[in-house]
Amino acid sequence: MNGEATVGKVELSRQVVFLDFDGVLHRLGAVRTRKGITSTSPSIRLFEFAPILMDCLAPYDSVEIVLSTSWVHHLGYQRAKNALPMALSERVVGATFHSKYFDAGTWASKPRGAQVLRYVQTHRLMRWLAIDDEILGFGDHVSHVVRCDENLGLGDAKTQVVLCTRLAEQFG
Repeated sequence: MNGEATVGKVELSRQVVFLDFDGVLHRLGAVRTRKGITSTSPSIRLFEFAPILMDCLAPYDSVEIVLSTSWVHHLGYQRAKNALPMALSERVVGATFHSKYFDAGTWASKPRGAQVLRYVQTHRLMRWLAIDDEILGFGDHVSHVVRCDENLGLGDAKTQVVLCTRLAEQFG
């Protein structure tokens, strides 16, 4: 019984950012080709806004990242994690998708918010924030979401202000 209480307490103290890639860390989307993953637009560099996220997260050493990107579903957890710059990938502790989930076959059809909220509920998180270009499925929890415009991602100055504010509210 004490072990369960300890686990619950540890989970409640976790600080987690759920991170999408496309429309957040770079503008628009990405496609898988024979040469690897490339941007849907030749003028866009993948993870172009990763340094912005690194700077915003710098004051929050305890914040973990959980991948909520479709990259995990398509490439696997390790490849998706390894695609990130080291300063971000070393914070990654998991993903909302796992191929062993009972509903793995229908996972991609679930709204992103539902995917994130299942993780939040399963792990009993109190302090969390999602950074995404989709808000469908978050319901009453939209105050925990920094919504990016897929055409601008974290390159948008207004979104950066919202991100820094929400990080301070959740983890400051």
